[in-house]
Amino acid sequence: MYYKISDFVSDFDLETAATLKVFNNLTDKSLNQKVTEKGRSLGKIAWHVAGAFGEIGSTALLQVYRADEKPMPTSAKTIADEYSKAAASLKAAVLKEWNDNSLNEQINMYGETWTKGQTLSALLVHQMHHRGQMTVLMRQAGLKVPGVYGPAYEEWESMGMPSQE
Repeated sequence: MYYKISDFVSDFDLETAATLKVFNNLTDKSLNQKVTEKGRSLGKIAWHVAGAFGEIGSTALLQVYRADEKPMPTSAKTIADEYSKAAASLKAAVLKEWNDNSLNEQINMYGETWTKGQTLSALLVHQMHHRGQMTVLMRQAGLKVPGVYGPAYEEWESMGMPSQE
């Protein structure tokens, strides 16, 4: 839970940069990768993450860009661009419309009562959860997975070290 807007912005900047690294390694072909026939494709998960800023932000009554109201693009670059646009919109709205004191205010989120600070935490955890799913699908699709909280398997060699197993 967040008590200071500046703490959220600091985490938000790190997490959106990490997610964008993942998005930038997607290919158009990889967007169809699934774990199971009934599961979400890599593209659908990526589009869900991109759209969540608008969907969650608007549910929290922030004035944000709504990528989630558009059909899913077939281009990985377009998804990444929409993600960037939605992230910038959400950050700007939080900075403009909320302040440290308002983070303790309660709002209706999906039939539950959350504080605005809880909402910001949930937003980031939601993104991290789906980013993890995406990296598994990326490996299955044969894509390079970028390191997020440390080097990825492929990055150890470029550091002159044996890969970690």
